[in-house]
Amino acid sequence: MTPKHLKAIIHNRRPLHEGFLRVYEYEFDVEKHGGGIARISRELMERGNAVAVLGHDPNRNEVVLGNEFRPGVMVTGDYPYRDNLIAGALDKNETALREMREETGLVLSNPVVVHSGAYVSSGGTSEKISIVYGTVDTAQAGAVHGNESEDEDLLSIVLPAKVFIERVRSGEINDLKTLVAGYWFAEQEAAGKY
Repeated sequence: MTPKHLKAIIHNRRPLHEGFLRVYEYEFDVEKHGGGIARISRELMERGNAVAVLGHDPNRNEVVLGNEFRPGVMVTGDYPYRDNLIAGALDKNETALREMREETGLVLSNPVVVHSGAYVSSGGTSEKISIVYGTVDTAQAGAVHGNESEDEDLLSIVLPAKVFIERVRSGEINDLKTLVAGYWFAEQEAAGKY
């Protein structure tokens, strides 16, 4: 059954916090599936959009990830230093190429958009992440990188593609954008494309 096209409007927006993250309380008037209209209130984080980059060296068949402290993981009680895709918020100067250079020191070539933008958690944030694949030279990888003014401290991690795919499939990697890119990459590799 296909749902009918319902309507919703923003009734009110009130700032709750405007710092590294911006949080607002919204009131919406939403049409209900069973009929009628309800006014609901939700707190939403507005962070803007982001890009996540899967750097792959096809000659060595290796991928590069960044290992860094993730506060959201720590507050759940899990080990907070994670291997994830290189990623960052998109602003007027940010691109996948710039993000890869800033966070790994590597030059990204032949970028391909894997996904133009998926919502991170549409019930709690307006953020969308685009996923980009591109080639890099992992022989040049290593060391710690990042933008000091943003307190970034990323260790470049180079993995054989097979190990990356195994870590994705086993659940050892549990960052959603990295999982999506990992499953996409596994499908591409199985088809002989990369």
